[in-house]
Amino acid sequence: MINPNDLAEAFARNTNIIKMQTQDLTQEDSLIQPPFGGNCLNWVLGHIAENRDRMFELLGEPKLMEQSGARYKRGSEAITAPDGNTLRLEQILDWLDRSQAQLAAVLGRTDENTLAREISTRSNQTTTVGQRLFFLYFHETYHVGQTELFRQLAGKHDKVI
Repeated sequence: MINPNDLAEAFARNTNIIKMQTQDLTQEDSLIQPPFGGNCLNWVLGHIAENRDRMFELLGEPKLMEQSGARYKRGSEAITAPDGNTLRLEQILDWLDRSQAQLAAVLGRTDENTLAREISTRSNQTTTVGQRLFFLYFHETYHVGQTELFRQLAGKHDKVI
């Protein structure tokens, strides 16, 4: 079973990759729609931050985004133009930084008994907190991988990692 320290390090790696891939990108860059469907970088990063709130909830911690994350929940409409609920890229990156600090602190005091605690998922399946966190890590990593493509769509024809 993965331990809390391994999870904290894995999430920190994701946060660092996001920082590298978003370096020198603007709000406008974050709103570029991919030509093949899907959603923009702004939505993907907001979705990652919103998913971290779900991790905090799982671990009994306060959420960071609260209602600001509603625009970025699974199944929400694509961001084709900014509206009153679209966050600035800088805000989302700040949330991700703060969520990383909070996640590292929470996981630093989480024991293996907490990770082994059984819970029910939305689909009424039984899993453990640790397995659910690992799934959310996998899900986040999927989206972190998309950031390289968004960087290229924004015209940054480089390789940062």
